[in-house]
Amino acid sequence: MKVLFIGGTGNISAACTRRAVAKGLDVTCLNRAQRTTDPIPGVRQCTANIADEDAVRTALGDDTFDCVVNWVAFAPQDVARDIRLFAPRTRQYIFISSASAYQKPPTAPVITESTPLHNPFWHYAQQKIACETHLIEHMRRTDFPVTIVRPSLTYDTLFPIALGGWGCYTLAHRLLTGQEIVVHGDGESLWTVTHAEDFARGFVPLIGHPAAKGHSFHITSDELLTWNNIYDAIAAALGVSARKVHIPSAFIAAHNPELGAGLIGDKSYSSIFDNSKIRRLVPGFAARIPFHEGVRRTVRWFAADPARQVIDPQVNRDLDALIAAYRAQH
Repeated sequence: MKVLFIGGTGNISAACTRRAVAKGLDVTCLNRAQRTTDPIPGVRQCTANIADEDAVRTALGDDTFDCVVNWVAFAPQDVARDIRLFAPRTRQYIFISSASAYQKPPTAPVITESTPLHNPFWHYAQQKIACETHLIEHMRRTDFPVTIVRPSLTYDTLFPIALGGWGCYTLAHRLLTGQEIVVHGDGESLWTVTHAEDFARGFVPLIGHPAAKGHSFHITSDELLTWNNIYDAIAAALGVSARKVHIPSAFIAAHNPELGAGLIGDKSYSSIFDNSKIRRLVPGFAARIPFHEGVRRTVRWFAADPARQVIDPQVNRDLDALIAAYRAQH
């Protein structure tokens, strides 16, 4: 089975690429070849900027695929471009959306794929919803074979956190040096984090699955953690204790709207995912990596190469300013 991954070397997608190869799929990754990660054995590399349609057509030539997966589409114009490029080339198109698209605030404690898509707070989620809408409308008109997958907070080469920097080492450095970190609310809302290898166990079987076409799925762990649990587990993996400062999400959003959007629009609510639908298509699917084990893997990944331990000064400034502002008023 021939598969094209647009991206395929990122935090979530690299694990899916490796698993797809291990399962015998013929995988091509199309990207700009700007990442410094080691190539994944068994993958054909196709170099082009997905935003340059002519360059993509030239790079792919006459190739067709059983499935095209876009890991890096974020706006409706991205999926509209993909329809132009790949409708004649593929039997299935998988769009990687986001569980943040689900209704906020939620009206039910358990999220299924039929939970409404509505997020008035976070532009990122709104864009993903707009992508889904565009694809579904096109599918209804033309039978374009789309499958939608909504990851929640999935990790491997980054720490799955709400505040403290995304994809960098800043939060870990703060913990290691005894600095305070910020936890939104009282830290007791429930959340789900999923290791990328577990996500891949559910995702790869959807590739080429005839019953997946026209459907949406989320793929998450069933392990429920509080945000206090998550930050404490990261600290424990680093061999330290976390000095947590709890600050209400509304205060964070008022003080720093950029930080607050992902809280008010996602992480400030408890999220419990019902994975029954993915299990119907992928019998036996289960997440096998508990967070206390998975986060130790993440720590080892950073430790293996000091160049990965990037500290973002702006993240530190934002956290320090937030703590100072909160204490000044309380």
